[in-house]
Amino acid sequence: MSRDIPGSHHADVHSTSAEGFNPRELRNALGSFGTGVTIITTRTKSGYITGMTANSFTSVSLTPPLVLWSSSLYANSLPAFQESSHFVVNILAYDQIELSNRFAKSIEDKFADVDHIIPESGAPVLIGSAAHFECRNEFRHYGGDHIIFIGHVERFAYTDKPTLMFCRGKYIRGEPILQS
Repeated sequence: MSRDIPGSHHADVHSTSAEGFNPRELRNALGSFGTGVTIITTRTKSGYITGMTANSFTSVSLTPPLVLWSSSLYANSLPAFQESSHFVVNILAYDQIELSNRFAKSIEDKFADVDHIIPESGAPVLIGSAAHFECRNEFRHYGGDHIIFIGHVERFAYTDKPTLMFCRGKYIRGEPILQS
């Protein structure tokens, strides 16, 4: 019995079974889900500030206000996030591609010449972001080669700036589609 996969009559559809798939193909398939781009920032007890670009951010609950994001177990800044009491999720605006690329790299001082403030929570808020969420580092869960951080939102702010998004390996500008 053959199954008709929606859209499979198109030459550009790739299909695979659940067993023995190519990791690159899985990454390509997952990449068709457009996501917002964030920079997660934190401050260690010794005062060191760091951050990383992440697109693994989502809301969990409104009551209580919880959000989550995940980090590779191999990220250089992971120990800072594990020991800190707070982190900030900075949702990038469409004009912050350079900042996204900077925080995606392993460089020593990611904050050099980057406009930011340090609120009461201690974790940096990036100036010019579309929104930010100041979170208490509440729970951690391990999943495969990542650790999932769940934060309790203590403060937030947002603008109406178009957001920076990522889909199919490219940055895109997140704006409403005009309806007629």
